[in-house]
Amino acid sequence: MRLLIKRLIDICLSTLVLIFLSPLILGIALLVWLTTGRPVLFEQLRAGYRGKPFTLFKFRTMREDRDAQGRSLPDSKRLSKLGNLLRQLSLDELPQFWNVWKGEMSLVGPRPLLVDYLPRYSLKQARRHEVKPGVTGWAQVNGRNALSWDERFELDVWYVDNWRLGLDARILWKTIRRVFQRDGISLDGHATMPEFTGNNQRAL
Repeated sequence: MRLLIKRLIDICLSTLVLIFLSPLILGIALLVWLTTGRPVLFEQLRAGYRGKPFTLFKFRTMREDRDAQGRSLPDSKRLSKLGNLLRQLSLDELPQFWNVWKGEMSLVGPRPLLVDYLPRYSLKQARRHEVKPGVTGWAQVNGRNALSWDERFELDVWYVDNWRLGLDARILWKTIRRVFQRDGISLDGHATMPEFTGNNQRAL
C-alpha cells in the first residue's frame, strides 16, 4: 500500500510540475539552444530499479569543446555559464520529472548513476537499487555532490532501510531549502562528481 501511495504521489506531483512549470521548461530549452546549440537535452543511460537501464534526461549544461587532438576538454572547461547557473539552481534536473511520470524514477530515492558502475559496487552498496532512483534523495539533502562516494552510498543504503512516506516528505522539504542555499553542488576541485572506480569487494 505504501508503494502504491508513493507512486500516486509521484504521478500527481510530476504532472503538476510538467504542466505548471512548462513555460519555465520551454524558456530554459530556448536559452540552452541559443547559447549552447543542439541537442538541448542531455540523455544518458543510468541504472534504475534493480539495476535496469533507462534513459535519463537533463538539460545540457556543457559545450562540446575539444583540444587540438580532438579530445574533450575537462568538465570545468566545457561547463557553460548558463549550465553553471542551471546546476546551482538544480533547474537542469527538470526534465527528469518526465522520467518520474513514466515510472522510471521516483521523486525521492538514491540518485541514478552510470550503468558502468553496476559491477563496481560492494554487495552493500548495490542495495541502493532495491528502490527506484529519485530526482532527490537522502544523500542529496545531506551533502549532495560534496560527499565522498563512500558517504553517499552509506546514506543511500540508510534510505533503503528506513524508507517511509514521512521521510520522503522531509526530504522534499529539505530539497527545496537546499536549492535556495546552493550548497554541495560539487566536490572541492571538481566541476562534476569524479568517477566511481569501485571497491575490492564486487557486487554479484
